[in-house]
Amino acid sequence: MKASLIGAAILLAAASFAGSASAADKLTLQLKWVTQGQFAGYYVAKEKGYYKDADLDVTIKPGGPDIAPEQVIAGGGADVIVDWMPAALAAREKGLPLVNIAQPFKKSGMELTCRKDTGIQSPADFKGKTLGVWFSGNEYPFLAWMSKLGLSTEGGPDGVTVIKQGFNVDPLIQKQADCISTMTYNEYWQVIDAGIPAKDLVVFKYQDEGVATLEDGLYVLQKSLDDPKMVDALARFVKASMKGWAYTAEHPDEAAEIVLDNDMTGAQTEEHQKRMVGEIIKLIDGSDGTLDVSAAENTVKVLMSGGSDPVITKTPEGAWTSTVTDKMKTLK
Repeated sequence: MKASLIGAAILLAAASFAGSASAADKLTLQLKWVTQGQFAGYYVAKEKGYYKDADLDVTIKPGGPDIAPEQVIAGGGADVIVDWMPAALAAREKGLPLVNIAQPFKKSGMELTCRKDTGIQSPADFKGKTLGVWFSGNEYPFLAWMSKLGLSTEGGPDGVTVIKQGFNVDPLIQKQADCISTMTYNEYWQVIDAGIPAKDLVVFKYQDEGVATLEDGLYVLQKSLDDPKMVDALARFVKASMKGWAYTAEHPDEAAEIVLDNDMTGAQTEEHQKRMVGEIIKLIDGSDGTLDVSAAENTVKVLMSGGSDPVITKTPEGAWTSTVTDKMKTLK
């Protein structure tokens, strides 16, 4: 009897060891904003089992107006974050060792949308106007642009008056601002839906004005890259995520439905999410996740062009790496 019990214990221990040895690697992804089409690729990858197939157990955490991805990862609440490079580089210069490991978004969706009846026809007409700007790290590209134009953001006839814009389009609708910050895939369409037709708007895309900075990249802390096992897990994560984005591009309406299924707030509409996914696909533009170093260097150039008050004061070193995407390309 004793021998039988010992044998059973050995078998149980062996089974437990085997189970733990084959357990999927856990990763937590912190999004930059709430559950919406902007992040469709990640939700699709989870829904379609791409993460599971890559031996990953991925938790996706939505963001929000009071959630800064940089603070979340600094506090140990995430392994990977979706962030804009300006915010990541600003945080890095302040001491948080964030590193870009992949760049799903090739293009910027940021723009400034103005009422045509304000008389604004070009950036030269911003002088003396009131502009709505997002903060919490989203203001950096705007400040760099104003610096390039030589416009003070302190108001007055020779500068611009900046109002802190909530994540809505109310200031433009209520004529509290002449222009507001919008994204091609979100707030611009909120303006249209609010009853202002496109013919009554003037839109300035950061991409066209030479001040575009990289958005929606994937970032980790440097310590993650010092661990070969973590690098392997991150490579599998990026590969599975980009597979999710590729599926999204091929099946945008289904991807939007998957996003809606994961929106616990119920605040999103089907029409808006389908439209958003369609616009996001244009920004992904077939990316495999590999960072275009020249685009990263241009982002640095834009952020350092702030005259006496640049967003970052020195060229960053080690702020991005191809280690993960290089490893990704060797995976079957």
